[in-house]
Amino acid sequence: MDRRFLTVLGVSLVFALVVSSVFYQFTARSNNGDSAPTNETDVVVATRPLGVGVMIKPSDVKLIKIAATALPKGSFTKVEEVLDRPVVSNILLDEPILDGRLALKGSGLGLAPTIPVGMRAVTVRVNDVAGVAGFVMPGMRVDVLVTGRPPSQNEQMTNTVLQNLLVLSAGQQMQADARGEAIQTPTVTLLATPQEAETLTLSNNEGRIQLILRNSTDQQKSITDGSHTSELYGGHRAPVKIAAAPKAPVARPAPVVVLAPPPAAAPPPPPPPPQVVVFRGNKRTVEVVTKGAEN
Repeated sequence: MDRRFLTVLGVSLVFALVVSSVFYQFTARSNNGDSAPTNETDVVVATRPLGVGVMIKPSDVKLIKIAATALPKGSFTKVEEVLDRPVVSNILLDEPILDGRLALKGSGLGLAPTIPVGMRAVTVRVNDVAGVAGFVMPGMRVDVLVTGRPPSQNEQMTNTVLQNLLVLSAGQQMQADARGEAIQTPTVTLLATPQEAETLTLSNNEGRIQLILRNSTDQQKSITDGSHTSELYGGHRAPVKIAAAPKAPVARPAPVVVLAPPPAAAPPPPPPPPQVVVFRGNKRTVEVVTKGAEN
């Protein structure tokens, strides 16, 4: 066999072994770098879906390991930090528990923690509110209509008294049905300001109220004049009786005082008679000239 061929073959084998060795060492170092432990931390997650108003218990949460760089802002690393705190926003299975979804410890149970500061929750009976009982769900927006007879009129009328109120709960349900179906409930709880709560309570006592659904994205409030019974039958709206204002007492004319004219001014004194100064030597005398003397 040719010696030069054997030499080339041997050099090629040696070169191949060197390249293989270098590639193996580079690959081993890369694998060791990938398998190095990363910086991980604990995070509290839900073991089941948690609805609004649920008080968190130890069985509702657990700890899992995640990368420290992926830790959500506002999350918890200890189970003790979330126990006995009510949920104010729905939490899904295995979702990290965030501080914004929980109320403060001791803030109450059920619906109370979900009421914003300065607002009130008012409950109305659905059997008095026709037309919405089979469709109402928490999170919807409704208007409130009241039907009754105003004190100043002889016929009934319907007027919109409140608009764009948020439904907090339907009966005992504080979240929508999982399948999005209607909730048959005897009561509906609405979120209102203190003044709106007074109006809603008065409307429920003085007339018949009805809730009407509206688009949750529609924030505009409409101004209406109300509808009267006579208008349903093609008639005109009955005039409103306005109580006559009490007559003001007739003012008597003030007595006329006649003032006496001021006294006439005295005539001016007559001018002094003409006088003549006479010098007799060193004596000076003044003499009055009479009319006869002038002539």
